[in-house]
Amino acid sequence: MTDLLVTRPLTDHERRLARWMLENGTAEAMEFLGQLDAAAATDRRCPCGCASFNFKVRGKPEAPPGTHILGDFLFGTDAELCGAFIYSSAGILGGLEVYGLALDAPAVLPEPDMLRPFVATVSTRVHVHSKHDA
Repeated sequence: MTDLLVTRPLTDHERRLARWMLENGTAEAMEFLGQLDAAAATDRRCPCGCASFNFKVRGKPEAPPGTHILGDFLFGTDAELCGAFIYSSAGILGGLEVYGLALDAPAVLPEPDMLRPFVATVSTRVHVHSKHDA
């Protein structure tokens, strides 16, 4: 017996957010705009209660497990910092994930104008030895 994948239309907010993330994501992200136009949301929800959701693109199989980031963003203040990314797997638009960094993962999706690029930096501290170090 196979599980029937239940879908629902994307809300206007979900579609607007996903489109903004693809338009402002990686160089290849724009290639997925056509898939977004044919996408619905699956009924699968994260058990933590966050607002993340998976896509099901009409005419394509369900995206297999795996995450290829197409756009990665932050939102909120340092005290309430959260992140959101949109991803594909095997060339199929897979989902939109929200997560908490300074608190629990958000139960509602951010507005596009709340997002800023997630830029990973590595902080290194260099100690220069002098003749006074013993």
